Amino acid sequence: MADLPIETIFEILTRVPAKVVGRSRSVCKEWYALLSTRDFIRVHCSRSLFSSNQRVLLIDDLTCSVHPIIFQSYDYGPRSIVTLPFDHQNNDVSILSHLNGLLCVCLNHTNELLLWNPTTTAFKRLSTPDSLGIYINNLDVVGLYADDADDYKVLHIKRRWGVYESYVYSRELNFWRNIPFLTRQEYLSPNFYWSPGTFCGGTLYFTLCECWVGGTNVVICFDINSEQFKEISFPPVPSTGFVQGVLVNVRNELHMFATTGWFEITIDLWTLKEDYWIKVLSCPPIPPISLSLWGDITHYVTNGNWFVMTKLGKLFTIEMDTKPFEILYSVTWFRGYKGAVFVETVVSPSI
Repeated sequence: MADLPIETIFEILTRVPAKVVGRSRSVCKEWYALLSTRDFIRVHCSRSLFSSNQRVLLIDDLTCSVHPIIFQSYDYGPRSIVTLPFDHQNNDVSILSHLNGLLCVCLNHTNELLLWNPTTTAFKRLSTPDSLGIYINNLDVVGLYADDADDYKVLHIKRRWGVYESYVYSRELNFWRNIPFLTRQEYLSPNFYWSPGTFCGGTLYFTLCECWVGGTNVVICFDINSEQFKEISFPPVPSTGFVQGVLVNVRNELHMFATTGWFEITIDLWTLKEDYWIKVLSCPPIPPISLSLWGDITHYVTNGNWFVMTKLGKLFTIEMDTKPFEILYSVTWFRGYKGAVFVETVVSPSI
């Protein structure tokens, strides 16, 4: 390839797996410089965002492993053991958000936030001496997004001492700054549970659900360009039981799996169209299951099918073109806490 034009080398290497890019950087100084440019990383990332490039990261007390997803058999491939590159205690790491191969994680023994690429093993600590980048479980929430200038940012909403505070971290500037956060005073109650942010179409979306029957449920939106917050309604689900909404970005359209019920759980799939929710699918009621497994949808669409994952790691599918949800099982949400679904890229957590 030494005699090929640099444009041809660029086109070829933006289409190879991320780990091949990593090895290719050691070929020569010219390739290292080319493969480290922002343009190369951006194009390579855009060409890596397809379903067969997804991986599942699973963390337990002893191991951290990465598995390919075998969509033909709805199962995992052989695992690869990953060594966490940062200090931790018994793998006590919570995964809070993910985007384009980057994970935003919390070290639970120090409450520090980090950006981490498990493919390249690179990471960046986001905490500062004045306690920015410190995450408190059950009080705080984060969302990871990229702006039009390809700057990866973290929105961190803090609930402290009767007030909300919100901060944005910029990978480009390596700096936290405070931004205004306006919402209703009653949302400060610890009875409200925030979902992690889901990035879709220039907006971060969060569900905010009150933890009792008949409670208030809303969606909070953060426009990444204006940096303004607004509130939109939750899908019109029955309020006769516990309610939970799980947001998923599918081909840059926002969907929500809304679960509601008490003795039986119902799951409806909704899509957002100009701040209004349209129901896509409904499933028949499923028997009672523990709240820890309460209908959380894991990930993603390929060839028109939804794939879900149980706590034990088995994948199942919802076939969209046949009778929906006939083989839906209760699943657990591995975008948070002890696992994540991510795409292998060479996106760096720092500049």
